[in-house]
Parts: sequence; structure tokens; C-alpha cells
Amino acid sequence: MPYKNQEAGMLTTLAGPARHETEIKKSRFIANALRIETSEDAMEHIRETSLPDATHNCWAYKIGEQYRFSDDGEPGGSAGRPILSAIENQELDQVMVVVTRYFGGRKLGVGGLVRAYGGTAAECLRLAAKLEIKPLCRVKVEIPFPDVSRVYNLLAEFNVRKAGESFFESGVILELELEKKPWNQFRQCLEDVTKGKMQVVDIQDL
Repeated sequence: MPYKNQEAGMLTTLAGPARHETEIKKSRFIANALRIETSEDAMEHIRETSLPDATHNCWAYKIGEQYRFSDDGEPGGSAGRPILSAIENQELDQVMVVVTRYFGGRKLGVGGLVRAYGGTAAECLRLAAKLEIKPLCRVKVEIPFPDVSRVYNLLAEFNVRKAGESFFESGVILELELEKKPWNQFRQCLEDVTKGKMQVVDIQDL
């Protein structure tokens, strides 16, 4: 499961790309990490970050309960999994890390590789700026025509994004995106300005 602060209900990810480089027994290890939202994002980052002249480009990513990793020719379990563990141990989500190795002529052994790949990834993530992911929801509400302007005034107040709009016989159906946390308060305000005439058609987590 992704990390979730139980009190705040927040997920934690990276605020931006991060990089860390170290040398271990003459091998160069370069970690590049960034936030991703889809597996397609992850595959694109691997293509962009992997260095063709390097000995290995090992990687891992985690998006919610979805994860993948690759040892890219290193002994099984010595690279990709330790990188994934670095992500999980720092309780991060929507994160991709690629660790590139330039072989320096001295073998590290499986244990040494685990420490090298996992440690390089962990240090990269430790130094990176973090960002809380605020869970969002998408709601569809029916608003009578006389109340539409008052509802529009509420959108800015609650930082609500209008994702769509359509019409029915007596009003407007608004498709809205907002943070889940203030939803109950926003809904109460909708009830107040429409005198209880608004209707929630659908609500989904994003």
C-alpha cells in the first residue's frame, strides 16, 4: 500500500527530480529519481535516463499498489528489489528510481550490490525534496439555473476545478474536481446556496 499519513490522509512523493552519485570500490553508481503517475511515465523515464554506455541501468517504481523493478543483468535480487525497498522504506508513492552503474573492475558480490544499489537509491531519495499528494475526488452535481452563479462563486473559494458542464431541463450538471478533505464542507455550502435543491449525481475518487 502507498504511504498514508493517518491523521492528515496524505500521500508523500517527490517535489521534483533528484540525482545522487557515489563511487563504491571503483564502480560509479548514479541514481536518478522523479515523480511519476503512470507506468507509461515510468517506461519513458527509463528510456530517457538509462545510459547506453553504462554497465547496468537498474530501476524500480511504485504507484499505489503497482510496482515493478529490474536488475538489468545484475544477479537476481541484487539491484531492482533493493531500489524498490528504498522507495518503500521512505514511505513514498508515485516514485521511479533508476540507478546506473559503471563497472570499476572489482566485483562487489551479491551482498555488496544490494547495499550499493539500495544505498545509492536511498540516499538520493533522502536528499530529495518531498511533496504531499492531496487525494482528490470528482463529483457531478445538478444545480438549478437560478443558483448557478452563486455556485460558481464557491468554486474559487474551495479551489474547485470545473472539469465539465452540461445542461438538463431545469439546470446545469457540473463535473467538479476538488480535494477530498473539504468535500463535506463544500457540499454543505452547495446545500445552503441552493436551499437544498442541488443533487449529487456521482462521486469518484481520483
